[in-house]
Amino acid sequence: MTHLPLTALALLAEDGPHNSGPDFGKASPFGLLVVVLLLIAVVFLVRSMNRHLKKLPESFDPQHPEPDQAVDDGTIDQPPHESSG
Repeated sequence: MTHLPLTALALLAEDGPHNSGPDFGKASPFGLLVVVLLLIAVVFLVRSMNRHLKKLPESFDPQHPEPDQAVDDGTIDQPPHESSG
């Protein structure tokens, strides 16, 4: 049981492949193009969202609230029924 952590530690301490060639860490121009296109798309989406938000009213409360339905037997305030138990 104790050799499993030691084996894992030995694997972590082992030197892995070193990617330190002349092209290591360099991005292609295609990557830059993708990032720029994504930024442009985000700008247009934000502008569109702002236009839609400006069209919304300040409040969705009606100016003159009226009852939703006429009063009938189901909407009259009645005392709660007591359960017979």
